Amino acid sequence: MSFALIFDCDGVLVDSEPLSIAELGDTLRMAGADISDAEMFQRMIGRSVASITQMVQQEHGVDVSPLLPDYRRRLAERFRQELQPIPGIAAALTALQGMPMAVASSSTPGRIAQSLELTGLSGFFGGHVYSAVQVQNGKPAPDLFLLAARHLAVPPENCIVIEDSGAGIQAARAAGMYAIGLLGGSHAQASGLAHKLPQLGADAIATHADELPGIVQAHIGAALTG
Repeated sequence: MSFALIFDCDGVLVDSEPLSIAELGDTLRMAGADISDAEMFQRMIGRSVASITQMVQQEHGVDVSPLLPDYRRRLAERFRQELQPIPGIAAALTALQGMPMAVASSSTPGRIAQSLELTGLSGFFGGHVYSAVQVQNGKPAPDLFLLAARHLAVPPENCIVIEDSGAGIQAARAAGMYAIGLLGGSHAQASGLAHKLPQLGADAIATHADELPGIVQAHIGAALTG
């Protein structure tokens, strides 16, 4: 029986969420939306920019799309200057090598590639890097995780998802996968993840990336003996 690991990118592999929230928050307010960074941390972590702009259109009546090219330019530059991997994630990935691994992220393909390259993590995943733009419905729908499982040729029930967002945990559970919530990003406290992720069905919680290999191995052992 083979098992596979599917990692979210932002907030799981790279500590990008505070940078993204700061730049996107500025952009939404420039467009005329009365929305705070605190609200964004609570409601928008894990969602694609497309779904966020749609939400803002519905709730605030403003069209953000003309400002998105400048937002992406500013964010890419900020990533080049400031982006760091999640503490301990490289060591955890090294310890888990030998298992099939994929990235499944709400970000665009270009941003995912930039993030992995800047933090030295791209070599762990080969070609198994998937974006929400490749599926009809992003997280919290299961489509993206199911796409990754198909490409990894591993049944969904044998896939282990590592996520940092409520939308991601919901997507993993909807896909029938084992869901680990990771609290290792610098946004975890502002987003209330320690309280939110168990409520949304996370099967396990890792407070730091160095806990991931043990949690993964414990789950596999239980699955094989159960």
